[in-house]
Amino acid sequence: MRLLRKILLLLGACLNMSCRYQSNALDIPLEVEQLPTITEHSPASLIAFPFEESFPMKCEATGNPGTEFRWTKNGQDFDPYQDPRLKTLDDSGTFIIPNNGNLTEFQGNYRCFASNKLGTAMSEEIEFIVPTIPKFPKEIIDPIEVMEGQSVILECNPPKGIPPLQIYWMTISLQHIEQDERVSLGLNGNLYFSNAIETDSRRDYCCFAAFPRIRTIVQKTAMSVVVKSNKLMKDSDSGSGRGYANSLLERKPSLLTPTGKESHTYLVKGEDLHLECIAEGFPTPKVEWVKIGFHELPERAVVESHGKLLTIEMVNEEDEGKYMCRAKNPLGEVVHYFHVTVEEPPEFEIEPQSQLVTIGADVVIKCVVKANPQPSVVWRVNGRLLNEVPTSNRKVLKDGTISIHNAKPENSAVYQCEATNRHGTILANANIMIMNIQPLILTENNLQYMAVEGKGVVMHCKVFSSPTSSITWFSVHKNGSLEIHNVMKEDMGEYSCFAQNTEGKVAIAATLEVKDPTRIVDPPHDLRVLARTTIQFSCQAEFDPSIGDDFEILWEKDGMALNASENARYILDDGVLEIINVSFGDQGFYACVARTPVDQDMAVAQLSVVDVPDPPEDVILSEHNGRSVKLQWIPGDDHNSSITEFVIEFEESQHEPGSWKEMMRVPGNHHFALLNLHGHVDYRFRVSATNEVGRGRPSQATERYKTPASAPDKNPENIKIEGHLPHEMDINWEPLSPIEHNGPGLEYKVSYRRQGTGEDWMEHMVKRHSFVVKNTPTFVIYEIKIQAKNHAGWGPEPEIITAYSGEDFPTAAPEGIAVEVMNNTMVKVRWDHVHKDKLNGHLGGYRISFWRLRSLLYSKKTHGDKHTLTFSGERNHAVVTGLKPFSEYSLIVMAFNSRGNGPGSHPVSFKTPEGVPGQVSAFSVTNIQKHKVTLTWSPPVDANGLIIGYILQYQLINDTEELGSLTTLNISADSSKLHLQDLEALSKYKFYLRCCTRVGCGPAASEKRTTVPEATVLNISTSVSHNFANISWIPGTEQTESELYVAFMNNREGNWKISDALNSSKTFHIIEGLEPGTEYTVRLMTKSWVDNSSIFEDVIRTSAKGLASIHGGISNQGWFIGLMCAIALLTLIVLIACFVNRNKGGKYSVKEKEDLHPDLESQGINDDTFCEYSDNDEKPLKSSQHSLNGDLKGGDSGDSMVDYGDEDAHFNEDGSFIGEYSGRKERVSMEIKGNNQSTA
Repeated sequence: MRLLRKILLLLGACLNMSCRYQSNALDIPLEVEQLPTITEHSPASLIAFPFEESFPMKCEATGNPGTEFRWTKNGQDFDPYQDPRLKTLDDSGTFIIPNNGNLTEFQGNYRCFASNKLGTAMSEEIEFIVPTIPKFPKEIIDPIEVMEGQSVILECNPPKGIPPLQIYWMTISLQHIEQDERVSLGLNGNLYFSNAIETDSRRDYCCFAAFPRIRTIVQKTAMSVVVKSNKLMKDSDSGSGRGYANSLLERKPSLLTPTGKESHTYLVKGEDLHLECIAEGFPTPKVEWVKIGFHELPERAVVESHGKLLTIEMVNEEDEGKYMCRAKNPLGEVVHYFHVTVEEPPEFEIEPQSQLVTIGADVVIKCVVKANPQPSVVWRVNGRLLNEVPTSNRKVLKDGTISIHNAKPENSAVYQCEATNRHGTILANANIMIMNIQPLILTENNLQYMAVEGKGVVMHCKVFSSPTSSITWFSVHKNGSLEIHNVMKEDMGEYSCFAQNTEGKVAIAATLEVKDPTRIVDPPHDLRVLARTTIQFSCQAEFDPSIGDDFEILWEKDGMALNASENARYILDDGVLEIINVSFGDQGFYACVARTPVDQDMAVAQLSVVDVPDPPEDVILSEHNGRSVKLQWIPGDDHNSSITEFVIEFEESQHEPGSWKEMMRVPGNHHFALLNLHGHVDYRFRVSATNEVGRGRPSQATERYKTPASAPDKNPENIKIEGHLPHEMDINWEPLSPIEHNGPGLEYKVSYRRQGTGEDWMEHMVKRHSFVVKNTPTFVIYEIKIQAKNHAGWGPEPEIITAYSGEDFPTAAPEGIAVEVMNNTMVKVRWDHVHKDKLNGHLGGYRISFWRLRSLLYSKKTHGDKHTLTFSGERNHAVVTGLKPFSEYSLIVMAFNSRGNGPGSHPVSFKTPEGVPGQVSAFSVTNIQKHKVTLTWSPPVDANGLIIGYILQYQLINDTEELGSLTTLNISADSSKLHLQDLEALSKYKFYLRCCTRVGCGPAASEKRTTVPEATVLNISTSVSHNFANISWIPGTEQTESELYVAFMNNREGNWKISDALNSSKTFHIIEGLEPGTEYTVRLMTKSWVDNSSIFEDVIRTSAKGLASIHGGISNQGWFIGLMCAIALLTLIVLIACFVNRNKGGKYSVKEKEDLHPDLESQGINDDTFCEYSDNDEKPLKSSQHSLNGDLKGGDSGDSMVDYGDEDAHFNEDGSFIGEYSGRKERVSMEIKGNNQSTA
């Protein structure tokens, strides 16, 4: 594919290469012989300003062979090398004239000639001007005396100097003479007075001439003007006298400048036209301008100097013509005509061109010049007039064209065409080279080009030859270059360029490499940020890997390269531009430039900086109208975020001086606000602006504005009526703020009366913001109003509000109390409303107080904690939750108001049904052996009913916690231990134990244990001393020797310590270093870490140190052991006898019957140990008998109804409280069973 593409390109190149490349003869390589060409020379005028150090007369040229330079001055030969005062340069025609103070002799017209063997080039004439310092002549000027009304001309006659010239008329004190329609400064520098007045008299009229190019200002001798008054005009009061005076003064206009009827003005195209008409007369004439033949002046025409000067800048042919000025006053007019002619200096229409011509060809040199007036055109050859250098094959045609027929090498020369008229001279050099030369390829051989895939590349083959060469190359340009559009990888390789003419053939080679394009893949994004923050622009690019380290990422801001070294806030690092502490000067367009030697890619992002607005400016007050004023302002800079609103603040000097408070806000498009103010306040204001960024700084404060005093605008608000005591009414209100007083002497009038009684208003004037009305009836409606007053008058008529006087406690309790049991933890209570006449105030709601009397497992009643629930509002029912199942409760209901609770209702008792029990306590798995374990537990803390048994479930689990089938066992209610057998050896089990009542079973307690390989040890026991313990065992008979570990823990500290591995054949282990009188937990384990799967566990206590010494001496004696056994046997006999004797005494026949058939009320234990497992707990058995030891009497109980109700207690008819606490069936209130209701 690559080969086919190259063949097609070569074929296309050959088809396109029939053209011959014509190179520009002026672009001849220096290694080829050529005529001299002047490349630089001084301007046509060189002025020797006195402040310059030197003046270079420049002349530089090129040629082969090298050029020689010569100069002429004023047409005569001038050799700068012969004058030691001049400085010359090597290989240059330039010489330098030093400013040594004597330059006049160097003044003149210079011309430079550059020559070699082929010809001579010449420069235009260079005029070296040595200006003299302009000076006014010293002279004595007589005073000018004129009559008032006559014209005056003060002549300046400035000295000659280097233009431009600027004229000023001033006084000795450098005050400018004011110009107007009457007084004018002419273009010639004279000062004209159309008619003089007395105030024109002064002795210091000075003309100043300024020459800016030589930095010089000169002053003429001061002139004096005396204007004599016309006394006749001033003194004559008669009409004839006044007319005579006016006839002397009033006159028609005449021109002071220009003179005559017409004048001619010549100027060069591009100059400025200035036409001036200054007239004298009285009254002062007015000047008008017209262009003859036109209705109006040209568009570019400007009339200045009070109508006396017509100016047209940069005139052209269209501005030629006849202009007229007309000066007129009521007495007549005068006119002047200007004939304006626009001329031109010489200008080439066809400039002679340098040419490279083959031998034998014809040469035509044209020089066409336009100018006005017509110029004279002179031809030269090598700096000499054409007729001084004759040749047979050259002739000059009628139109001035030079023709050379059958040109020869000796015809090579520099031809000069020079054209001149009165406005200037122009000169052109044309190098005519007659030569034949074989091709010379100027492009370096074996150049290596790099191009980017998908873009274009130009490979150069620049050739000089005569005649023109043919170039064999792909798709060549005029200069012999090859351009390939849309370069592809297949274009890589070697290329050759061949140049051939009649004189020979040459070639060069070039190599083309094609690179992947550089592309920005992650350009920077536009940012809109807050001022004084830090931002980052990120830019990542892809480029050809072969370029390596020649890749770089540059950053520009608004087209200018960024340099981090010039600004410390700019950090440039690996494609990231970070700007620290951004300011508004950082706004602009940021360009990321990814650059390689071959190409580059660019991405631009905009940075906008926002900030809070600047303070408003020019904040002023206007339209003052008593308590109203208009505030105006000019918004400050919004900093790229539109202003959304203005905040107006005020400060007053009397109550809170220096404290600014917000008054109002107005939209962001409003720039004023009408302010309604309080009376008797000394205000000042300021404004701040808000935009999306936030609130800006406030403006400067306005001047102060004090409003007059006035009556209050409002009365107190937020009036509160409270009755803290039954016969008082407290009235409180929110006082007026100091600024709302509107004047001095603020007071409040408090008026009140009972509603609906027709009573007169009771009124009191107070200065505080509260008032107490005493001796009021309890909870009756009053009408109240409060009005503000100050020295200026009363506030508006106040509104009347109604309120009640003080409240008292409710005097009646709710009745019709009914309790409905919803479930074993919740009941619903209903009651009848207390009549409003008994409430003595606003009903706050009702409160229910309830307490637990006992668990139904036990007959004895106890004092449970009292709980109170509050229910706001007018309601007659409520739900009480959180009760304990299988319990007896009592409750009362009371109403309340803001004063407090009323009396409680009669107590109502109820019972909650049985529930499921809680989780069993202290569930543990111990004595783990090969096929059996021991399970121990305690009953649940919350039995919630009569326990009927336990359910044990267990199953095998593997290491992934997958569960096997469940095995279930039922356990009797009186059990607390179970020996579980027939387990698999070395297996992991999970055990679940639930406690059950008649309602159901509670949540399960669970444990995980792993059986051991065999019964490692048997008959484990411990013995304890004051500082050590001995744990002993008997090795198992069915198991080989194995490792055991003994662990112990100080129960106060909670840290386990584990022994080293013990051989099971060893029958004991002594734990040493124990603390005397301390409790420890000891475990025997088959593992070296502590968990709940121990073989044996026991809690031991070390003896005190004194007892331990005795024990250590006698505990091992046989007689001591026998004595201890005898004492233990006698103690056992005594205990049995006491137990038998107790069961025989104090029994009643009825009680025996109850013991044989226990009910739920008699099967209980002490509430203090409710549902706690203990060996000392009373457990009702079918065959057990209990004695109550008589009934509990009212005098024996420390409790009373006061603890469970309110202030009032309720007893039985006989005054006792036995019925609520004894096991008897009689009750004051009915018992609740199931869902039955009890009513009090």
